[in-house]
Amino acid sequence: MDSKPRILALDLGKKRIGLALSDPLRITAQGLPNLERGRKRDDLAALEQLIREREVGLILMGNPINMGGTEGRQSGWVRDFARALEARTGLPVRLWDERLTSVEAGRVLRESGISIEKRAAAVDRLSAVILLQSYLDSL
Repeated sequence: MDSKPRILALDLGKKRIGLALSDPLRITAQGLPNLERGRKRDDLAALEQLIREREVGLILMGNPINMGGTEGRQSGWVRDFARALEARTGLPVRLWDERLTSVEAGRVLRESGISIEKRAAAVDRLSAVILLQSYLDSL
């Protein structure tokens, strides 16, 4: 099997961005350390550097669709960030339904017994992993 450019998944939050990266064969998702949010320009620069270092060919972003299937204010904010990231990197950014990723990540972390303090940071990374794995499984 030939390796392909990797996929980077982002779980965009107000305080941090959860990150996950596919393996070269696009079979599994691995979590990366969260990116603590700063100014948008700084966030885009940090992501661009990560994308170059990790040989990323596609960016996947969680799209926070409401449970009823409609897009809310949060979804528009994600779309704006996705457009800016696409313009900066020249790579395609695909939005992927993330309705249940944070819920699933929270459930997994609660069951693991991880402390509440550590859970907040871990949920972003795990959400990105679940998001990416659901996308990889759909391919």
